[in-house]
Amino acid sequence: MATILIGTGSAPAVPIYPTPDPDPFYATPADIAQKRPGAVLATQALPPLLVFPNTDVTLVKFRSTNSRGLPIAATTTVLTPRGRPPDGPLLSYQHIINALGTKCAVSRELYSNDPNLQIKEAAVLNGLLLHGWSIALPDHLGPTFAYGAARLGGQITLDGIRAVRQVPELGVQHSRIAMAGYSGGGMATAWAAALAPRYAPELDIAGAAAGGVPMNMVKMLEGVNLDPHPAFGLLMAAAIGLEREYPDRFPISDHLNQRGVEARALLANGCTNDLLVAGAWRSARDFASNMSLVGDRNARAVIEENSLELFDGVPKTPIFEWHSPSDPLIPVDSIVNTNRRYCAAGVRLQAEVNLSPEHLSAAVLGIPAAVAWLDARFRGEPAPTNC
Repeated sequence: MATILIGTGSAPAVPIYPTPDPDPFYATPADIAQKRPGAVLATQALPPLLVFPNTDVTLVKFRSTNSRGLPIAATTTVLTPRGRPPDGPLLSYQHIINALGTKCAVSRELYSNDPNLQIKEAAVLNGLLLHGWSIALPDHLGPTFAYGAARLGGQITLDGIRAVRQVPELGVQHSRIAMAGYSGGGMATAWAAALAPRYAPELDIAGAAAGGVPMNMVKMLEGVNLDPHPAFGLLMAAAIGLEREYPDRFPISDHLNQRGVEARALLANGCTNDLLVAGAWRSARDFASNMSLVGDRNARAVIEENSLELFDGVPKTPIFEWHSPSDPLIPVDSIVNTNRRYCAAGVRLQAEVNLSPEHLSAAVLGIPAAVAWLDARFRGEPAPTNC
């Protein structure tokens, strides 16, 4: 979609965008600027899935807004258990999407035969469906797959909820609403909760459960430094994603050497495993022609704007937060600092630290408590707090 240029040339390089999805359903309509955020642009009934028995699947396209205030078309996939009561609970579940390619969208992963693209939380989601919950799975990275643009994920999540409630056949117009997610999905969830009072004040959200949230991307980048890192591919992907979302303020393509340009092309349509393999035990020194972007004020401001610890807004909805105290992938102190700020602002926050020594197992250990907490919110019980 974009020409690949070497960052050391005289002409400015341009972002490399993912190959557009070939299905015209995902295309942006010409009149999108005339639509309000959350407006339904199209719906499509999808084939039933063996992994989610007795469940109808509906793809909803809606109008959202990117980080520059421009209208975009986004999508969310709604799982509706057959026989559910009218206006039963609606959970917006922000799945982990560590990816840069359109084939990695949740709406695509659901129908993929690639074992690396399976919905790993299917067992948990099935339990919720059996409980009568409808589940929305937004493609929260947006149409350009702006991985790393966390605030964008929050806006898309909220607009997805707005849209789903407008589709009559989904039967959720008057449903209680909650949100949940872990890691990158937790980041979109946490941002949605914090943005809701300003971005979507009309939504009455019963609660948000977010685990393993990268609350401060500045600290994450500083933590990686210039040393080789096993997960450097995710960092490189986040830089590519941020350039897609902020092409004028985060121009990493102007600072890549030949190896960096080649890596960028390799990652441009990649999913999680592709990103990890391409960047394993690499560092910025391997791909950068110079390090001047590190001290660039505009680039740093982009990262700060996508760091929830630095955002001055606070949720109005109750929050359930969980993490590992020794998580090596995210700055735990930023989670603690954000929790303290929320508590000081009067947020009903329940923070749980589990026994996991690392990031992924912490998700599994925290899910039972998170689901129980969400269930209580749907029942209308007062939210607990351990502030």
